[in-house]
Amino acid sequence: MYKAKIYVTLKKSVFDPQGETVLSALHSMNFDGAKTMRVGRYFEMDVEAGSEGTAKAQVEKMCNSLLVNPVIEDYSFELKEC
Repeated sequence: MYKAKIYVTLKKSVFDPQGETVLSALHSMNFDGAKTMRVGRYFEMDVEAGSEGTAKAQVEKMCNSLLVNPVIEDYSFELKEC
């Protein structure tokens, strides 16, 4: 069994209106040190697989099939044996 932690973000070339809204809110609260903000998604799941390579292949397939829009989003993930 493996624990997958998946991080999804918009590609750098894609405008992030939600990130801009959060950044504006931070500035209105006098958090002027915040210079940029990008908002993303986080998934955590347990994956049953016989090996780390098989688990990695399954997570990549799930990301590319459903969890991520590869046209506008990038992703990365970590796997740890549980």
